[in-house]
Amino acid sequence: MKIGFLINPVAGMGGRVALKGTDGEDTLRRALELGAVPMAGVRAGEAVKEFAASAGGCRFYSPSGAMGADLLRSCGIETELLFDPSERTTPADTKRAAEMMLALGVGLVVFAGGDGTARDICSVIGESIPVIGIPAGVKIHSGVYAKRPRDAGMLVNKLLLGRVKRFAAAEVVDIDEEAFRDNVVRARLYGYMRIPDDREFMQDRKSGGSGGSAEEAANLAAFAALSMKPDTLYLLGSGSTTKQLTDRLGLDGTLLGVDAVMNGKLAGKDLTEAGIKELLSSVERSRRSLIITVIGGQGHIFGRGNQQLSPEVIRMIPRENIMVIATPAKMAQLFGKSLIADTGDSSLDEELRGYLPVITGHARKMMAKVS
Repeated sequence: MKIGFLINPVAGMGGRVALKGTDGEDTLRRALELGAVPMAGVRAGEAVKEFAASAGGCRFYSPSGAMGADLLRSCGIETELLFDPSERTTPADTKRAAEMMLALGVGLVVFAGGDGTARDICSVIGESIPVIGIPAGVKIHSGVYAKRPRDAGMLVNKLLLGRVKRFAAAEVVDIDEEAFRDNVVRARLYGYMRIPDDREFMQDRKSGGSGGSAEEAANLAAFAALSMKPDTLYLLGSGSTTKQLTDRLGLDGTLLGVDAVMNGKLAGKDLTEAGIKELLSSVERSRRSLIITVIGGQGHIFGRGNQQLSPEVIRMIPRENIMVIATPAKMAQLFGKSLIADTGDSSLDEELRGYLPVITGHARKMMAKVS
């Protein structure tokens, strides 16, 4: 079997430094100035390790260096080089790789990146070749990605062993990142790609809004506000549900960033990972709390649009001080699926497994499984 493999090396770099993405030269430059480091290769490596043992009978094709070849060879997989990409890779490199893979007649394209990467590949191959996306971006709204990098690798392994029988069309969605940074979400459907029809490993497309009626959302925000304790630093994760909470408190919070609140006042707005760690260090451990919501339709609580909440940050907060809030309608959108922690640290993901209480309204909660 011929397999195309590529990594967008800069995908996800804007996450921990609160840039909401890394599309465009100016944003990438700002991310580097703020100390961002490439993580896409690390996340792709988690996937490759899951299928390396089954890859012996396959022919891999990838761009050289950080766009794929270096990682494959480090995992013992030989690959034929497509081309040498530019020193600082661009969407043009991604599209060129996809064009060459299409011409070579590969039977599968495995790629690591975010929604922009999926959009670039979709513009070339459409639904002509099955794909499996390794989540390595910031937002990752598209349905062509696995739930976690390891899930992507296990699904590739399953396909190589002949255990994938059905494929389905999945949506490729991207947003306007400039508007996104101004708290405006403009999502657009760019097309479809074919993926293995396997909901155990693949994520669903993100569904918008907080779910449910405005009254439900307002009641949830009111109860969460009443539950906040004095002299406690609260980190508020991104999303429309948590934005309702800052609105209830009369604060000018961000829709798509991480804010901090203490004693009813804004202690930090649209914080980077470094800013969060500095704030947390200023209060004792027992007085650190985190309020997050669930990504509608997908179920992620970490790893989608809130990479500022890094493994180091999460470990600074007692587990019992992590509060998940979501309307009953948003939880119903999951159709019984587990919540997902994709923190970028597999050992932390394992620690977070089990059950977490989800506050769904005034004095109402449900226990939700974290897979």
